[in-house]
Order: sequence, then structure tokens, then C-alpha cells
Amino acid sequence: MKRFIHCIAQCLLIASIFIFLNSSFAAETREKLTIVSTVAPITNIVRNIGGTHVRVVGIVPDGIDSHTFEPIPSDIKILQVADMIIMNGLDLELPALKLAEKVKNPNTPILLLGNLTLKKEDWQYDFSFPREHGHPNPHLWLNVELVKRYADIIHESLAELDPAHQLDYQKNTLAYLNKLERLDEAIFKCVDTIPVNHRKLVTYHDSFAYFAPRYGMTVIAAVQPADFSEPGPQEVIRIIKHIKEAGIPAIFGSEVFPSKVMEQIAREAKVNFIDQLSDDELPAPPNHSYIGMMARNVAIMTEALKGNSTCMAHVDAKNIPF
Repeated sequence: MKRFIHCIAQCLLIASIFIFLNSSFAAETREKLTIVSTVAPITNIVRNIGGTHVRVVGIVPDGIDSHTFEPIPSDIKILQVADMIIMNGLDLELPALKLAEKVKNPNTPILLLGNLTLKKEDWQYDFSFPREHGHPNPHLWLNVELVKRYADIIHESLAELDPAHQLDYQKNTLAYLNKLERLDEAIFKCVDTIPVNHRKLVTYHDSFAYFAPRYGMTVIAAVQPADFSEPGPQEVIRIIKHIKEAGIPAIFGSEVFPSKVMEQIAREAKVNFIDQLSDDELPAPPNHSYIGMMARNVAIMTEALKGNSTCMAHVDAKNIPF
């Protein structure tokens, strides 16, 4: 009988420990903020700043065109439980924004980073994003100086939402800003190695409108029209002529936007066609990060334009360890 009672006591003790651990884990999970973001670079920036105190869900998968992305039904549940929704803004994610405004908790804030970073008079309009269509070029994150502002906005917003962990958010942000500063400096060094007459970009999608003026380069053409179709014959002829007159050695496509017309343009203009740039798809580990994407882009661009990309060799592209 004593042995039976002892066995029951042990079983109750084990059960109590299990219930305690399980409830502690559940409490820890509940304590984490659920942050819903969109494109991969922004998702990655939020993860670096939020660290262990946030659960970040990016609803735009890697390799998907963010301009034409349409939310799927399962995204409704994700948006409904979000503590904060962080988007790029500048009309990039209009379907996702409309859905979020419809289904989110009334108390859940939506951050539109681009709108909070630039005044309207500083928005860029160009070939792929003409002013008459009313939608500005949204690719601010390809300018590292603007991403520093993104990081500050995310930090301030997380600290306001979760003041108990504001010191951790501050620590993470300072570490991340330091990494961004080193990346920014390295990009300037790389561009300095490119011959001055080669510091011109011809791209498929017009992603580098905010990158080019920051780093002393010029976007001279973008191939993809504003309606995301292929350019017509007359436009192709004009671009080929422009490339020949510019005397650049390479033009750039994207892994996300494969285009046969870019190959034709490069062939007829007698320049190299590099189809490996990315504006929102992160590279494979160990450099699966926004910084890794930028470092890879600039190294590819610098080599193709006859510069020296070794200036990217010491950029730390790994995410902040937690």
C-alpha cells in the first residue's frame, strides 16, 4: 500500500512538473509579439531588431513579385492575430494593405515605412513608375541610408508597443545600424572602383531609383514598362541605341523577372547580360539577410561594370545573433 501511494505521489509530481513547463512555454509564446510584414528584406530587418521578443511572419514569399502579389485566404488569420503590421508602403502592397485594414484588430497599428521615411516631394517617378499612373517607385530599401531610417522607425514602434523590452530593442538596433553603416561605406568604396563612364545602370525592373543617386550612379534605362508587360519593338530599339551611346559593358536583369528581351537587347547592343540582381529575394544561408542581398548585388554590379568588388569581402552579412 505504501509503495502504491509512493508511486501515485511520484506520478502526480511528474504531472505537475509537465503542466508547469507546458504552461510556462505557452506563456512565453504568448509574450512574444506577432509582427506581420511583407517583402523579405523588411521581414529580415524586423527580425534583426525584434530579436527573441517577436515572432515575425512575412506574407510575401521569396521569389514572388511583390508588385503583383495577392494575399491568400490563410493570410487573413495571420493578419487577424498580428500585434503590428509592417509594410513598405508607397503603394507597393495595396491588396495586402486593403485586406489588413479590413480584417485586423482595431488596435493593431500598420506601419508604412516608406511613407514615414520620405516626404511626397522626394518620391521618385520613372519609366516603370510614371508620375501619370500615380504610384511612386517604392524601392527605398535599396538605399542603405533610408534603411537606417526604417530601422529607427521599427525600433521606436516596437519599444512603444512593448516597453518592457525596449532596452533589448535599442541594443539590437544599435548593433544593426552599425552593420548598415559598414555596408553603406563598402558600397561607396566599390562604386569608386568603377570607371566613371561605367557608373550607369540599365535594369529590367526599375528598382534602383533610390540606390543610384545615393552612390553616385545613374539609371539610364529600365526595360519593363509600367504595366509589367514586355516592351514594344520601338522601345527595344531605343534602349539598344541608348546603351551603345552610353558605352557601358553590361546590363542587368533579375532572378525574379526572367526576360528573353533583355538577352536580345544585350546581344544586339554587344554588352554582357547579368541576370542575377535581386531587389527583394534574399540569398541562401549563411548570408540570408537584407545585408547579404545588398552585398551580393553590389559585388555583381561592380564586377560587371569593370570595378573591383573586393571591398565587399569584409561586410558582415550574417544576422544579429540572439
